[in-house]
Amino acid sequence: MTPPSRTISRRPEGQPTRGKTASNRLRRVDNFLLLYEASLLTRTEGGFASSLFVDLGYGFDARTTLESAARFRRVNQGLKILGVEIDKERVEAALPFADEKTFFRLGGFNLPLKDGERVRLIRAFNVLRQYEEKDFAPAYERLAQYVLPGGLMVEGTSNPFGSIWVANLARRMDRGEWGMEALVFSTNFRMGFEVDEFQTVLPKNYIHRMLKGEAIFDFFAAWKKSAAETSAAKTFGPRQWFIAAAESLASKGYQINLQKKFLSKGFMIWELTTPKG
Repeated sequence: MTPPSRTISRRPEGQPTRGKTASNRLRRVDNFLLLYEASLLTRTEGGFASSLFVDLGYGFDARTTLESAARFRRVNQGLKILGVEIDKERVEAALPFADEKTFFRLGGFNLPLKDGERVRLIRAFNVLRQYEEKDFAPAYERLAQYVLPGGLMVEGTSNPFGSIWVANLARRMDRGEWGMEALVFSTNFRMGFEVDEFQTVLPKNYIHRMLKGEAIFDFFAAWKKSAAETSAAKTFGPRQWFIAAAESLASKGYQINLQKKFLSKGFMIWELTTPKG
């Protein structure tokens, strides 16, 4: 679908979120993206040079967008960043923090892009969880039209302080649709390691699927079994137990990324498609 040729002026599509957030709530999300694919933030070919990182639904103030700007500009000083909110007052409150590379605009799933703008990365956290399950796919389809082929969306849910979260990684394919690349489970280990904790922050497309016969139900059953089988590792701390349980889960046939650079930092990646080259 052809991207918009002007700033969207019609009514934003979506619903206001609660808007509450804590400082650095999404730090682990950003750190994961930098670890997983920092090149997505620096690439310049194929229209990426002037493309945007979009923080969709940043909340009652600009902090999450500004925090991300500071992190991501360590690898790309010229990165353009757009904070999008459906609440007019939140946008007005953020505008004093805008500059030539940082923008705040009123919008929803119909992103408020200007002429020629495209997107390299969307972060949509704690946004879709409040919607009905039937609204999940249309929201994804709407957002896909703005993202460059090869671009990424990380969409999920975290607990209030961001210490535990689960997110979809969706890759924009050449034909214009999303490819669901992975489901990522993240913990900073401050709450120890309990598989059930991740179930409470599943993204919208999984939270109501915890039923016998569903793939996500079977996944959690296998993960809990793996955690039980490797419980001796807890003697060495929750990090080592988390790693051991992931390795056990992989032995059961699940495509888990076993790279220590992820697991040792509390990121377990369940790969749903062939990993990117």
